[in-house]
Amino acid sequence: MNEQQLQSMRHSLAHIMAQAVQHLWPQAKFGVGPAIDNGFYYDIDLGDVKISEDDFSRIEKEMRSIIARDLPFTRQDVPVDEAITWAKENDQPYKIELLNDLKRSGTTIAKDLAGQKLGSASDNESKVDTVSLYSQGDYTDLCRGGHVESTGKVGAFKLMRVAGAYWRGNENNPQMQRLYGVAFATQAELDGYLDMLEEAKKRDHRKLGKELDLYTMSPLVGIGLPLFTPRGTVLREKAAQLSNELRQKYGFTKVWTPHITKKDLYEASGHWAKFGDELFLVTSQETSDKMALKPMNCPHHTQIFASQPRSYREMPIRYLETTTDYRDEKTGELGGLSRVRSLTQDDSHVFCRPDQIEQEINNLLACAQELYDIVGMKLRVRLSYRDDGEGYLGELELWQSAQSQLKAAVVAKGLDYFEQEGEAAFYGPKIDFMATDAIGREHQVATVQLDFVQPERFGLEYINESGDSERPVMIHSALLGSIERFLSVFIEHTAGWFPFWIAPEQVRILTVNDTVNDYVDEITSVLKTEVLMRPIKYNEVRFTADTRNESLGKKIREATVVKIPVQIIVGPKDKAARVVSVRTRAGEEQVSIDQLAEYIQSIQ
Repeated sequence: MNEQQLQSMRHSLAHIMAQAVQHLWPQAKFGVGPAIDNGFYYDIDLGDVKISEDDFSRIEKEMRSIIARDLPFTRQDVPVDEAITWAKENDQPYKIELLNDLKRSGTTIAKDLAGQKLGSASDNESKVDTVSLYSQGDYTDLCRGGHVESTGKVGAFKLMRVAGAYWRGNENNPQMQRLYGVAFATQAELDGYLDMLEEAKKRDHRKLGKELDLYTMSPLVGIGLPLFTPRGTVLREKAAQLSNELRQKYGFTKVWTPHITKKDLYEASGHWAKFGDELFLVTSQETSDKMALKPMNCPHHTQIFASQPRSYREMPIRYLETTTDYRDEKTGELGGLSRVRSLTQDDSHVFCRPDQIEQEINNLLACAQELYDIVGMKLRVRLSYRDDGEGYLGELELWQSAQSQLKAAVVAKGLDYFEQEGEAAFYGPKIDFMATDAIGREHQVATVQLDFVQPERFGLEYINESGDSERPVMIHSALLGSIERFLSVFIEHTAGWFPFWIAPEQVRILTVNDTVNDYVDEITSVLKTEVLMRPIKYNEVRFTADTRNESLGKKIREATVVKIPVQIIVGPKDKAARVVSVRTRAGEEQVSIDQLAEYIQSIQ
């Protein structure tokens, strides 16, 4: 079954689910019900009735009854006014609203019906005279189409959850119940997906973050503002160190910028008009300046570039800054480390000549590939282009040129890629890296973005070979993206069993009894010697010693619960033989104390 057939199957199941709900609760009012990744949903208003998971079996039973009847999906094209009459007769106020908007101006509302971004109509969009109604048995719905032939051809499904959703995404509108299901062509595929979800629960970074003492949240500090413990801070710093070292290898140099700025900077860049309602505003008691906590770093870096005359000979100029930015995200969208209000970005900006674009993009692609090889995640690339919508800055010709150059770089590298319109930044197209984790989920991580707009808006210049002023090209990139979000993915990818180089506690020494404490001192002297900590530069081993008067079994269990990658077990016989017993996930072996440093280096 190809992707289009799968989407038709899932969309058909949304209609079947709505039909089942209507059979059980005849007063149901329906919003929209699209196919989505791995399944479908429908927005439903049941008045005072609240659907719970206890109702899922009833709804599924009714759905299976509808499927067993193998009812054909039939289409009828009718004038909009006739469809409005149908919606009124069936007491469907949300459909009436959509139809009236279609009658006035149709493009945006047609997207609503397809389950795309909801919005309101504008006067310059084309009006719709005729709409389609789809029926199966006693259920009819306003729909653009995309269905299987009949209800008996919809594969395997399961209802998963119900959540609140404001009608058309507007918090001033009524809140509906969004009922979600998953669906696949076969029961085996569905079972595999459900098994993956069970594994995902075990790997949930919010659960592991607490169990492994990595970060915490405090209501006194604020929602979406994580606090990292000593163990979690090691993860942050080592991930940032890896990113910095990889970028420095390609000629990037560190810069630093303040965490607040005047509103004027973001007005000049275009960010204020685009994201002004997502900024934290800061009030000065000394001046009348309107200030904001910085949500991104690119405008600041343009000002470092602009601080002195530039020549073509010194291009490209490459800046890196790993720094925390702040965005006033909506409360309902925050969750763990995946979406936060304080996000630390490993941000990079290249200012280069047009003839240097290809090499600089190749360098950044190589950086990203190397980093995700190290963390053990397979990458593919999304080429994120502009669509026909408003809100993009710059001439269309520049966009088309930029999109072509990004695609050419990706093709030349032989990367697995796909193209998607509407995912570009407002100032230019992007290469977005999509990483697949250990249980098959895909996450957006690194990004490379080509920008002809901000150099123009800030009047950036360099002197070319002819002595004339010329605009540089700006290339944005981040390898980790948001470190917080990267860690949410990485924790779940590893299930908390971190690679040795980044593990917060790499080694724990476990004693059998207190007769070996003097030998532990010798072992710690070895561990305090710098070793080559691949893939990052020289560093000391991070270790602790558990010399408590507890059983060895208890000490091993406790070290395993917090997922210490290397456990060194020391008893009287080990001391006498000048060896240690090294326990890892791969097994246990004896190592001479004289070879311990070399052994630890070999297991990284």
